[in-house]
Amino acid sequence: MDNLAYFVVTSLIFTPVVGAIVLLFFPSENKSLLRWFTLFVTLLVLLPTLWIALPWSEALSFEINEAGVQNVVQVSWIPSFDIQFFLGIDGISFPLLLLTALISFLAMGASWTIDKYVKSYCVLYLLLLAGMMGVFLSLDFFLFYIFWEVMLLPMYFLIGVWGGPRKEYAAIKFFLYTLFGSVLMLIALLMLYFNSDLRQLSVEQLATAHIAAWDEAGELLSAEDYKAKVDASEYPVHTFNILALQQLGQHTEVFDQVLLFGKSIQWWAFVLLLIGFIIKVPSVPLHTWLPDAHVEAPTPISMILAGVLLKMGGYGIVRICYPICPDAGYDLVWFVCSIGVISMVYGAFAALAQTDFKRMVAYSSVSHMGYVVLGLGVWSATAGTVFDPVSWSMGVKGALFQMIGHGISSAGMFFMVGVIYDRVHHRDLNQFGGLYGKMPVYTAMAMLLFFAGLGLPGLCGFIGEVFVVLSVWKLSATLAAIAAAVVILTAAYILWAIQRVYLGPEYRGPHQEGISEINLREMAIALPLCVLAVVLGVFPATMFRYMDATVDQQVADLVEWTEDVKLPQLRAERQEADKDVAANAP
Repeated sequence: MDNLAYFVVTSLIFTPVVGAIVLLFFPSENKSLLRWFTLFVTLLVLLPTLWIALPWSEALSFEINEAGVQNVVQVSWIPSFDIQFFLGIDGISFPLLLLTALISFLAMGASWTIDKYVKSYCVLYLLLLAGMMGVFLSLDFFLFYIFWEVMLLPMYFLIGVWGGPRKEYAAIKFFLYTLFGSVLMLIALLMLYFNSDLRQLSVEQLATAHIAAWDEAGELLSAEDYKAKVDASEYPVHTFNILALQQLGQHTEVFDQVLLFGKSIQWWAFVLLLIGFIIKVPSVPLHTWLPDAHVEAPTPISMILAGVLLKMGGYGIVRICYPICPDAGYDLVWFVCSIGVISMVYGAFAALAQTDFKRMVAYSSVSHMGYVVLGLGVWSATAGTVFDPVSWSMGVKGALFQMIGHGISSAGMFFMVGVIYDRVHHRDLNQFGGLYGKMPVYTAMAMLLFFAGLGLPGLCGFIGEVFVVLSVWKLSATLAAIAAAVVILTAAYILWAIQRVYLGPEYRGPHQEGISEINLREMAIALPLCVLAVVLGVFPATMFRYMDATVDQQVADLVEWTEDVKLPQLRAERQEADKDVAANAP
C-alpha cells in the first residue's frame, strides 16, 4: 500500500487521539485556546476525508468504479488469535466517514456555548470522534467491537456532565441500553469466531477477503501460501476478519449447524447482532433511551448523536448482519421490515404528541430511521415466488442515502433548536410564536432544514424515503402504502412545529429580550448543512456515485447465494412436503 494512503487512513483515527493527549497539557483556564485547538483537530480529520472524496491523488482518491475495499491498512496485532489492525474504505463506509467528519467539525463549532469543564469536554469529544471513525474503518470484527465500546464512555460523560436537569438519568439509560446491545454483539462475535474455519475457503476467496499474514522475514504471504499454512494448521483457522466471515457465510456451511431450538448458529448470530444494532438505530421497542438522551444532551452532542451515532446501527446491519448471515436475513425478512414500519409510524405519532421542541425532533429520528431498517430488510425481499434483485439494490441504496440525508437534516434541526434555546432557555412549543419577524435569517435556514427532514422533493430527505418505499412494493404493497402514508404524519408534526415556533402570533414565552438574529458563528455552522440539504436533494448522484459499485457487488453476491443455495433448498423442502402430503392422502 502507498505510504501516503497508509498515513492518511490511520490518521483519521489517531489524529483525534493525539489531539486529546496534547489537550491534557493545555491550561484549563484558557477556554478559548482549548476550543480552537479542538476545532483545528476536527478540521485535520475533515480535510483528509474530503481529499479522498475528490480525484486529486491516484494513490489516495476514492475509486468510484471499484467495488472492493480500498486504501487497506493491515497490521498484525494479536497473531495467536488472528486479530489484526485491519482498516479499509468502500462505498458503504466512505459516505458515512464523510458525514462523521463533517458533523463532528460543525458540532465542535456549536460547542462554543459549553463553558463548564471545557478541557475535559474537548478531550472526551476527540476520543468520541476517534471511536466513531474507527467503527466505520474497521474490517476486523474484534477491532470493530473495540471501537464500538470506545464510543460508550465519552458519550456517557458528555451527556451526564454537560447535559440538562435529568442528565444523570439520561446518561445511565443510554449506557445501559447500549451496553446490553454490546453484550449481545459480543456473544454473536464469539459464536461466529469459534465456528469459522478458513480451511473451507478457496485461494480466491481468501484473496477477496484480504486475508494476510507475514513470514519470519516480514514479507507478506501470497494467498496460495497462506492457504497452504492454514490447511496445515500452522496458522489459526478461526478469524475475526469481517470479509472472510462474509465469504464463510455465503459460500460454506460452517454457520449452518443447528444451535438451539432447531435454529442455526447464523440464525442466532443474526438475531443477537440485529438487536444490538437496532438499539443504536434505534427501533421500537428499544428506542426509549433516545428521547431522554437527546433532550438532556447539550446541542453539539445531540447533533452527533442524531447525525452519526444512530447511523452506526444501520451500518452494522448492512456491513455484518446480512453478508455474514444471509440465510437468517432471508428467513426474517418480515420481522425486519415490520420493525422498520412500526418504528416509522410510532415515531411520527409520538412526535405529533410532543410539546418539547427537542423531544419532537428526537422522535422524528425514530420515525426517519425506520426507513433505514425497512430498506435494509428489503435486501432479502421475497414474497412467494417473487425474487427481485432490483428491489434489493434500490432498498439498500435508499437506506444508505436516507442515513446521509437524515444525518444532515437532523443535525441541522437539533442545532436550530439549540440556537433558540440559548436565547430563551426553554423549548415549550406552546410558548413560541412569531420568531420570523424577529429572526428572519434564522427562520429561513431553520425552515429549510425542517423541510429537508419532512422529505420535501428537491431536498436531501426525499430521495432515500422514495427509494425505500418503491423497493418494498413487490414484497408487500401494504407495507409500502403504510410507509408512504407516514409522510403525511411527518408533514403534520413538521408543519405544526413551524407554525407554532416561527409563524403564528407573537412570542409568548420568557426571556423575550434575549431574542436576537443568528450570529456569524451560528450561521457558519447552519449554512453548510443548508447547502448540503439542497445539493443532495437536487444532485443525489453526488452521493450515489460512491455507493453504487460496492452495493451492486454485495447485492450480486447475495443474489448468487440465493439462486445457488436458498432457492434449491426451498424447492427441495417443497418437494419433500408434497411427497408427505401425497403419502398421507386417502
